[in-house]
Amino acid sequence: MASHKYPYRQFPAIGITKSPDAVDRTPDAIHARLSAFCTGKTVIVAECYPGVEQEALLSLLAPLHPALVIHSDELAIAPEALDMAIQRELTDDPVFGVMTTWELPDFFPSENLAAARKQIAEASSGVVLIYGVGASLVYQGDLLLLADLTRWEIQLRFRQGMNNWRTAKTGLTQREKFKRGYFAEWRWADRIKETLLPVLDFYLDMTTRGRPVMVSGPAYRDALAQVARQPFRMVPYFDPGVWGGDWMKTNFALPENGSNYAWSFDGVPEENSLLLDFGGSLLQTPAMNLVLSQPKPLLGDRVHARFGKEFPIRFDMLDTIHGQNLSLQVHPLTEYIQRHFHMHYTQDESYYLLDAQGEDPCVYLGVKTGIDPNAMVEALQRTQETGEPFPAEKFVNRIPAKKHDHMLIPAGTVHCSGANTMVLEISATPYIFTFKLYDWGRLDLDGKPRPIHLKHGAANIQWERDTKWVTENLVNAVAPVYQGTNGIVERTGLHHREFLDTYRFQTESLLPVQRNGSVHMLNLVEGQRAILRSREGQFSPFEVRYAETCIVPEAAGSYEILSPDGEEIRMILACVRN
Repeated sequence: MASHKYPYRQFPAIGITKSPDAVDRTPDAIHARLSAFCTGKTVIVAECYPGVEQEALLSLLAPLHPALVIHSDELAIAPEALDMAIQRELTDDPVFGVMTTWELPDFFPSENLAAARKQIAEASSGVVLIYGVGASLVYQGDLLLLADLTRWEIQLRFRQGMNNWRTAKTGLTQREKFKRGYFAEWRWADRIKETLLPVLDFYLDMTTRGRPVMVSGPAYRDALAQVARQPFRMVPYFDPGVWGGDWMKTNFALPENGSNYAWSFDGVPEENSLLLDFGGSLLQTPAMNLVLSQPKPLLGDRVHARFGKEFPIRFDMLDTIHGQNLSLQVHPLTEYIQRHFHMHYTQDESYYLLDAQGEDPCVYLGVKTGIDPNAMVEALQRTQETGEPFPAEKFVNRIPAKKHDHMLIPAGTVHCSGANTMVLEISATPYIFTFKLYDWGRLDLDGKPRPIHLKHGAANIQWERDTKWVTENLVNAVAPVYQGTNGIVERTGLHHREFLDTYRFQTESLLPVQRNGSVHMLNLVEGQRAILRSREGQFSPFEVRYAETCIVPEAAGSYEILSPDGEEIRMILACVRN
């Protein structure tokens, strides 16, 4: 499998058809573009997403020779005060917080903004530069820039030592930094970004250090509008983990990292990015910007009405080939996640087996018939207190797994993927709310035990999901939809408590795909490549290669799945059910 004729693409670019010359790729070109607008007194507002290297931005804009520079960060409340304000929502838990109710303007005292505006008004000529997080709160300005970067790059910078925005807490772990971003600062920043995307004059990609890329606001908006009406892929990323395997490293030709790759995020707009190709000039931008700016054509009106500006489907991969079991875990019920974490919906999911190799590949799923719930919880508690192994197979079903099995995992179901499996995880978007029950007595990559959340977990386990129920309802619950000379369509899930539907298309020629008012997410789970072809000529034929995930917006219209080489292909499709 490692020698694919059509190899997996790690950096899929999206060709932008309008304004191919709208991108400036060098500091000199950026300076020249902005200088053309600086006549007389010109106020430039450069809003920064938390994580943007502001010193690099200031250096980039220095050739404009601003007569007055205002750093918006300095207008916010003191770091200690901000830390104290959000502590209740962040909580003392090492993993979980509560989705913030704060807004970024809450941290900028009106008297500080008034003083800055007075300075701006008194400046008689030249360039006035306002930059930083919250810059757009200070003054409307003559030119509005958004300096942005991808979520994955922020996480990498956390690992390299970068602190969160406006905090007095230094030396936090990467997990603690991520938690503050996830529950607080990325929420404030996305709300500000949402208001700026329709009106910004320039978008500045600051993802790659030393290589800023700028595009005009109109060209950027046109590009997002184009993407929201055609199939596209996002830029995936890969990360090691204590349980990880070597399947992705081998099949995707990933760089040697001296370890493994446990995770692949290849279908998570909140985390992944888009690589926009303007006539050979590449600009990387968070895929979440597409969701914020083009929700209706992307999601479909029905899905947008239900989820707002959130992308509700998530595809990722879990690699345990020659690796270890995942932690034994459970996800919160809807009412639990709403009450405790201010989330609107929960992490229902499923495991689709891309591959299973080696000795006894399996999935742990549901509890065994007749077990005593109290006995299981007490055994888990003893494990926490004494370190003695938890007898998982005494309490939890261990189900043999093979390629193309589909295991459904509605929230409240005890589960984990076993060693020697390659899982395509199909899920609702919330992905951080995993209540670990048991982690097989091991340490994480940092040499410390991973947090266990037995109290949360025990409160959500659905004990009636026993061996018989799981076998009848969650293991390969496949129902035929269509069978003909051109192929087979099957519904493979999900459970009735979950809002997603999944379908598997199998063909050696072509099969039409029925739209249902929802965005579609697909992965080619068998075969070298497939072509998605518009039935109405709305987009150019789009190639998907083995194990690649792609999104087909609702506005892309009807389409069909084609096997261009006449080989058998299989694609799994997820959508929001009616």
